[in-house]
Amino acid sequence: MTILADDTIARALALVSESFVTASGPGGQNVNKVATAVQLRLDVYALRLPIEVFARLKLLAGSRMTSKGELLLIAQRHRTQEANRQDARVRLGELIEEAFKIPEKRAKSRLNRINKTQRLEGKKLRGSVKAGRGKVQMD
Repeated sequence: MTILADDTIARALALVSESFVTASGPGGQNVNKVATAVQLRLDVYALRLPIEVFARLKLLAGSRMTSKGELLLIAQRHRTQEANRQDARVRLGELIEEAFKIPEKRAKSRLNRINKTQRLEGKKLRGSVKAGRGKVQMD
């Protein structure tokens, strides 16, 4: 993890706003009474991310990013508020850390002449098999 990513995660955790809502799933008798699920909201524009990092974060966040530039994470895996709160903060940190990683460029594969001819012969053979599956003509 880079120093820049660490600083950004620390800033994000300071800027985040939390709200607690009732969660679905396990919880026993308390499931409808106690607000254990955590909603984290973060204004991504306030982080002042580099353009490339912001673009990767937006792509990684997907539907969790609102049109106003807010990142919304909901954590409800655990039965307690504190465990869900910690889980949401960890997931936020991982998301930001992943956005800072520069993806490796894919090297184009090269086929030699023999492999190319074998591939084309295989395609022709497969095409002739499929062509023979049509309706039988009685001429």
